[in-house]
Amino acid sequence: MKKIWFLILFVPVLFSCSDNDTNNNNPYIPNFTVNFTIDMNLPAYSNLKYVSNGVIVPGYGAKEGIIVFNAGNTYNAFDTACPNQELSSCVAMKISGINAVCSCDEAQYSLFTGLGGKKYPLKQYRVEVRGTIIHVYN
Repeated sequence: MKKIWFLILFVPVLFSCSDNDTNNNNPYIPNFTVNFTIDMNLPAYSNLKYVSNGVIVPGYGAKEGIIVFNAGNTYNAFDTACPNQELSSCVAMKISGINAVCSCDEAQYSLFTGLGGKKYPLKQYRVEVRGTIIHVYN
């Protein structure tokens, strides 16, 4: 009888767990290895110390860089490739306030969530912060 109660209580808990990993399965953006650090004490990245500011770090990702954004209590990193367009058809996205804007269709994506109302969200990378050092990787 104890085993039955254990199963009744345990099985719902098992299925209620969720995976917090970001789904980066996008047919338009290949998976590139990304692994770099930036120091917010450097002038080029000092804006990242303040909420709702972002910078583009060139030389990484599928397009011309990675957007790193201060979202308040966390930092987000997104590829500058337009997520709903062929890789070769658009130039890299630009930052416009708290959004990233695609050059092909002018679609806007929130830098807080990566969502933009289209099929695919922005391709996101992992971020780890240690003091003033931001480590971006996948």
